[in-house]
Amino acid sequence: MNALDHGPAAGFHAALAAPGRAADIDAADDLYGWLIGSWDMDVLHYRVDVRERHLTGEIHFGWALEGRAVQDVWIMPRRADRGVRSDGGLDMYGTTLRVWDASIEAWRVTYINPSSGQRDELIGRKIGRDIVQIGTHANGTPIRWNFTDITDDSFRWTGVALAADGVTWNLEGEFVARRRRG
Repeated sequence: MNALDHGPAAGFHAALAAPGRAADIDAADDLYGWLIGSWDMDVLHYRVDVRERHLTGEIHFGWALEGRAVQDVWIMPRRADRGVRSDGGLDMYGTTLRVWDASIEAWRVTYINPSSGQRDELIGRKIGRDIVQIGTHANGTPIRWNFTDITDDSFRWTGVALAADGVTWNLEGEFVARRRRG
């Protein structure tokens, strides 16, 4: 039995988690349900190009708030490796809450990473085969986060931010994820 299944936090976890999408969200509007489960990720870019470091992380997605939201936890390095600091000080342990907003026919997305102080607000929509999330960092910098190369078992995630020149988009993060089995 998982430590979160009992004890003081059991009521919180039971109230937060949901078994599936709420009935009032149409299947056609369900952009994120396919992500539910656990994923391993290769970190290709995080502030800088880190391909040669072979950094890995993990992502966990679940339905929350009576199925009206998809919440995740992005972790880098993986929990099993968090005591070993071969990552050059790069650290991510954040959560994203995606909530369907029927009034705008899109998902409101909020990301928070307490370890770095990062907080972002975006709007997510499907464009072609991709999921595109457009918004701002807390300081007002425009950002765009994309899920691309989507299959049932993998995706590429990129995050870009608009440079001070108002023209150039700079890559801030790039991850390739694979669904965990079992």
